[in-house]
Amino acid sequence: MRARRILSVAVTLAVAGCASAPTPVKAPAPPPNPTVGGVAMIATWTAVDNARAAPPLATFARAIDAAGLADTLAATGPFTVFAPTDTAFGRLAPGTLDALLLPENKPALAKLVTYHVVPGRLTVADLKARIAAGGGTATLTTLEGEPLTLGLVGTGIALTDVGGNKSYVETGDIREANGMMHVVNGIMIPTIG
Repeated sequence: MRARRILSVAVTLAVAGCASAPTPVKAPAPPPNPTVGGVAMIATWTAVDNARAAPPLATFARAIDAAGLADTLAATGPFTVFAPTDTAFGRLAPGTLDALLLPENKPALAKLVTYHVVPGRLTVADLKARIAAGGGTATLTTLEGEPLTLGLVGTGIALTDVGGNKSYVETGDIREANGMMHVVNGIMIPTIG
């Protein structure tokens, strides 16, 4: 009887020794970041770093620097940045951008830049979920303090500023070290004055 028990334990150990360890389940890798103007956006960089690297965002990067916000937007966050393209800045009335970039207009420029930033890391899916939960619109409070209203146009996201001007997300879900960036085709104007 004792021999059977020893044989049973030996067989059990032998079988257990042959079994392979379970393969750990790996989380799926995130999709690659989009490119902007043919330049790869680096997920370990901040929105400031990526804006400086992408030619279509050069004016936004210049505005961030002129407003003295580079350190703020490179901080831990998380932030979601709606980065307007150079083409969007080009649609401003003649002389407006040059005037905003003057040192004496730094407070107004800071308001403009921070009106394009909201707290949190919001993906396109997050924005669409908020729009759906709001019955077709969602309101986000910007770092500047005023609201942006979001809605859907087809499958795309439209942002509406306090004056009713619209901007549309052209390239979304650019992962950043301290948040998320979405490239937009218009300038959102806060209340300045």
